[in-house]
Amino acid sequence: MDRRSFIQAGSASLGALTLGSTVVTADSTGRFVVDRSSLNTESDLEIVHELEPVDLLVVRATADRIDRSGAAFAPDERLSLDRYRPVSVAGVEAVDEELDLFDYQWDKHDQGILEAHEITRGEGSRVAIIDTGIATGHPDLEGQVDLELSRSFAPDQYGVGEPYGGAHGTHVAGIVAASDRAGSVVGSAPGAELVDLRVFGAALESRDRGDLPPDYWRETYMGDVMAAIVYAAEIGCDVANLSLGWTWEMRMDGWGKFWGTVHQRVGRYARRKGMVHTHASGNWGESLQFNRDETDSSETAGGITTSATGPVGFDPETGEYDEPPHSPSTYTTHGVGAIDLAAPGGKGGEFRHDNVVNAIAIPRFDEDGTYLGAEYGHAWFAGTSMAAPQVAGAGALVASENSHYTAEQVANALTRTASVPDEYEHKYYGHGYLDTVAAVRD
Repeated sequence: MDRRSFIQAGSASLGALTLGSTVVTADSTGRFVVDRSSLNTESDLEIVHELEPVDLLVVRATADRIDRSGAAFAPDERLSLDRYRPVSVAGVEAVDEELDLFDYQWDKHDQGILEAHEITRGEGSRVAIIDTGIATGHPDLEGQVDLELSRSFAPDQYGVGEPYGGAHGTHVAGIVAASDRAGSVVGSAPGAELVDLRVFGAALESRDRGDLPPDYWRETYMGDVMAAIVYAAEIGCDVANLSLGWTWEMRMDGWGKFWGTVHQRVGRYARRKGMVHTHASGNWGESLQFNRDETDSSETAGGITTSATGPVGFDPETGEYDEPPHSPSTYTTHGVGAIDLAAPGGKGGEFRHDNVVNAIAIPRFDEDGTYLGAEYGHAWFAGTSMAAPQVAGAGALVASENSHYTAEQVANALTRTASVPDEYEHKYYGHGYLDTVAAVRD
């Protein structure tokens, strides 16, 4: 298949533009996160995940059993990738034969990625993609993923190295580290090693949803995500990307303080091990300012909460636009003290070129749930899910150029070199708009 038909096939498979993910929660039944140090016995508990470095367990048990133990605990939270309304595109838009896909990557041009690559391409850095799974067979990601280190934390029996949970994880991985093969997309840190840490379950419904990409219906648990972060830190990742949110709107019905403690333990452990985690702020367009203290603080948990920006009227032939790439996206969550950095995530409007193009892989299953492989291509997505991996990729470049840096120093390089555009409100930016080249040179 030649490049032009490959691109068209990918666009046809998508059929719509969709914002990246946000997360909604509900108390699970039979799963709990427990402070192990306060537990008197583990003899009759089914351990799902053992987070030994932070003295936590994810277990299955009856509520009575956990309650009688006297241990500090909370019900595990089930997380669903809540689908945003698709922005329809009539028919298939062919890519101009005279242009490479890189010409459509306003995000990488804006961040000066080719200039950054003159300094480093991310060699020696390691990035965990905590998501729906990475298609390691995609031409833009071949050889980028360490399968021996990759793990599934998802509540199913499928493995890693395939887009079992949908196209989302492959798109995110491509933003971080897509190889710079001729004519295709470029990732921020193509020299970095990726680790596939799948937390979302298999996209079995995809066979019944031919009108939309098979994403945004997946489920996981908060405990799965916490276990993946701890594991990523244990294996020496420099950065872990969570394009599924970290600052969730959790219900404060008595469990909020415990979950705040869990987040802080996990985040602090990651930071001590030298790992920065980047996460999407969410796409519901509201302020996080008023619930930040009730959920998580990046100052204590060590994460970088990312909001999204994007251009209006981007023209891939001229590289011009009506509004700049650093202008805030209308859907992005925001808030003074809640956002750490803003980064390119796409505008989310009907004009697809204002969104972020990268690799996708759409999984196929038969009626019995047998995995049949994936269809590879490229597509435009928009959301804070696309902004967070821009920061992760920049972090990988900083870590590569400064192998002696601590996680704190990597994070400081990213935030110190960012600045808030004069013409826009501070609440969208935190420390400012990501400047990848400046961070690498810092």
